[in-house]
Amino acid sequence: MKVADLGRRDYLPTLQAMQAFTRTRTAATPDELWLVEHPPVFTLGLAGRAEHVLRPDGIPVVQTDRGGQVTYHGPGQVVGYPLVDMRPLGIYVKEFVFRLERAVLDVLAEHGVVGHRVPGAPGIYVRLDDPGGHARPPVARPDGEFAGLGKIAALGLKVSNHCCYHGVALNVAMDLDPFARINPCGYAGLRTIDLATLGVHVSRDAVARQLAVRLSELLAP
Repeated sequence: MKVADLGRRDYLPTLQAMQAFTRTRTAATPDELWLVEHPPVFTLGLAGRAEHVLRPDGIPVVQTDRGGQVTYHGPGQVVGYPLVDMRPLGIYVKEFVFRLERAVLDVLAEHGVVGHRVPGAPGIYVRLDDPGGHARPPVARPDGEFAGLGKIAALGLKVSNHCCYHGVALNVAMDLDPFARINPCGYAGLRTIDLATLGVHVSRDAVARQLAVRLSELLAP
């Protein structure tokens, strides 16, 4: 897998580049992993509802073609876009998501943070009362409340002819206020967290390198 750290790039041109790469790739095209940091932007997935954007307050809102609802991207966040043909891997979307989550869990573990999955709510969550604890987290309530949990990584994918794009966003050291202006991933009241708020002070670039290593390993044919 070719890894490219694109630095800070606007969201829309990056989306268009992913679409073009996927549209023109052939069976001989090597997979790529793009690492990027976006300027502030809200993105709406295919199921995204405008009412989940509560107060954009000047931050652009971009409609995109990934799955899911609304999320925020901004400085201090590592966004990884694996542009992967799943056929050589012999897997389908559910396993692809599992491996993306596994990569995030492994990176968090390197910093003493235990991430958790929540059934029916893709992404990675952390116990706010015990970020390093392995105890089973509370189950999300049907009304979307996540008692005691903070979301530290979001996932969203698009699959075209067995090829995936979009990917995963891991919060490192961000201004978290924009997350309060939306219902993150469509869940009212869901708290979003980053490593810095948990007391883990590490650079975005260092986390990007760690995430690249694990994704390259987990998505290798």
